[in-house]
Amino acid sequence: MRRTTLVTAMATGVALVLTACGSGGSSSNSGSDSGEVTFWDTSGPNESPVFKKIAEGCATKDGYKVKVETQAFDGALNNYKTAAQGGQGPDVFRSEVAWVPQLAKLSYVADLSDTDLAKDTSDFLEAPLGSTKYEGKTYAVPQVTDSLALLYNKKKLADAGVEPPKTWDELKAAAPKLGGEKAFFLNNDAYYALPFIYGEGGDLVDASAKKIVVNSAQNVKALETAKALLDAKAATTALDATNSYSNMQAAFSSGEAAMVINGPWAVADYLKGAAFTDAANLGIAAVPGPTAGKGSAPVGGHDYVIRQGTKAKQSSVKFIQCMASVESQATIAKELGLLPTRKSAYQNADVKANAVVAAFEPVTKVAHERPWIPEGGELFDPLKIGYADFLAGKKDAKTALDDVAKAYKEKVVTEYSIG
Repeated sequence: MRRTTLVTAMATGVALVLTACGSGGSSSNSGSDSGEVTFWDTSGPNESPVFKKIAEGCATKDGYKVKVETQAFDGALNNYKTAAQGGQGPDVFRSEVAWVPQLAKLSYVADLSDTDLAKDTSDFLEAPLGSTKYEGKTYAVPQVTDSLALLYNKKKLADAGVEPPKTWDELKAAAPKLGGEKAFFLNNDAYYALPFIYGEGGDLVDASAKKIVVNSAQNVKALETAKALLDAKAATTALDATNSYSNMQAAFSSGEAAMVINGPWAVADYLKGAAFTDAANLGIAAVPGPTAGKGSAPVGGHDYVIRQGTKAKQSSVKFIQCMASVESQATIAKELGLLPTRKSAYQNADVKANAVVAAFEPVTKVAHERPWIPEGGELFDPLKIGYADFLAGKKDAKTALDDVAKAYKEKVVTEYSIG
């Protein structure tokens, strides 16, 4: 979620202490383990009640206490780092995938390599599992994965005699039948630039070579492809990054926009809108690309981490084992439409029956891994500025991306070379 700047979880800070009543007690309540796990949940209001319920069930089953605290997503990373620096904070934290290597480098999360959590990871999908590693060690367990897809209003496309576009040129050609600019809402946030970039074979950095490649020729072409949709009146955007996401949500939910690019986390909000009172009207397809089959979107999602220095490590390990189990993941998929990180969860009947999960599963199989480096989450802010400036016509694509590369070199990956 995704998606480091995307969704502000309108959390209330409500905490719930759940006292376990499982039979037989637990070894985690003895010795140096406190037997009480504080869990910071960074999900949004549509999701947090489900995670809280699962946490309660895990505590009851395994015999420890759990305190669930909601954290607004946008401030969660800084809040965690501030608390962890002082030896405080939660025992378990729901971390965005890009935060894991950063927290590992800072020694704010525990190395899990010698715990049961790292013993058998073969059931986890390869891409989300990659986000749990740093310098050959395991620091996290995948919770949910995600990517971006083309979401479309089935009725609007059917009435216009239009098939979901497989290429950006097909989208441009279909736009006049879908109301021109109303055909597609283009979010000018950095994360949403990645399908254009990855589709052209570009990337932001080459971590193995320690090179900044954000201003490559492929990326210049990628950004020009995005702006060409606006110039052809085949798409609209909010231009200002502050309101772009919320404006996109409103336009698609109401039926004003026929298509958007977004992830599974957004579906619950869309289904509250006037255009999707019938959930079957929501179509999901792979993101378009420069040619058919060349669309590619980023791997996103969240992981569970344990704070370094926790006094409840054994209980925290049990908590994560339960929260990341096939059963828990199936419940999350069934009730929220979020994508499991375990292969076997996709074989669950309830998961198979969820239309959103079924539609996104093939998307995740071709999703593009992001660079799992400590600075990975910091790559978005400079790109966000450059992408928005370019779409607004303030800079040409090469100048905008050169400025992003310069910002990366000066502030983000200072030891990398440009080009």
